[in-house]
Amino acid sequence: MVMSLFGVDFETGRHVIADEVEIPIEPGDVVYFSGESGSGKSSLLRGVADRLDGVVDIAALDVGERCLIDALDVPVADAMRWLSLCGLSEAQLLLRTPAELSDGQRFRFRLALGLSRRPRWLLADEFTAALDRPLAKVIAFNLRKLATREGFGCLLASTHDDILDDLQPDLLVRCDLGSGIDAARRGVQKKVSASPTSCGSPRVPDATGRTSRGGITATITSGSCGS
Repeated sequence: MVMSLFGVDFETGRHVIADEVEIPIEPGDVVYFSGESGSGKSSLLRGVADRLDGVVDIAALDVGERCLIDALDVPVADAMRWLSLCGLSEAQLLLRTPAELSDGQRFRFRLALGLSRRPRWLLADEFTAALDRPLAKVIAFNLRKLATREGFGCLLASTHDDILDDLQPDLLVRCDLGSGIDAARRGVQKKVSASPTSCGSPRVPDATGRTSRGGITATITSGSCGS
């Protein structure tokens, strides 16, 4: 397809960026996709999510117009718990609507709303990107503890690596514009791709859904440029 913008022609299409890449994901893993903008981490994140069941994407949730304490549709004690874990326990915030929140507060509310749905997998692209960094580390630490205690998995992506010590992901997937994709499970690193291309993005995964050693194996077979 050729697009014309302000008199300049651009040709767009699919680019092969990696071939037969497998990313092993175990049930309940906290998986963190890291990389620069345009490295393909978001495409990889969503391609993997498409092959899993019980995924709640916090960006796709309808936040509604009710005040925060009522919007989670759970008992008040539970709502307070989820909101507190996400740094929204201040009394003045509980009676605000999502529209009255800042971008960072709205992200935290979406996170609380997603957690209240009791997902098998919680998906958050641009995870903590809208937060100040000390608060981002607190949220990452709380989410790690909660995921471990309650046994759900997380699919998270961001350009920020300053939260890794607090998040302690089970699987870290680095998307690099120059060298492809690296996957590191705690204490063990395995390079799963080293296929840079003209667009530099990892391929969108088209996972087989096969199980491997009790986990889920995503096999990448096609790709496109993206963040």
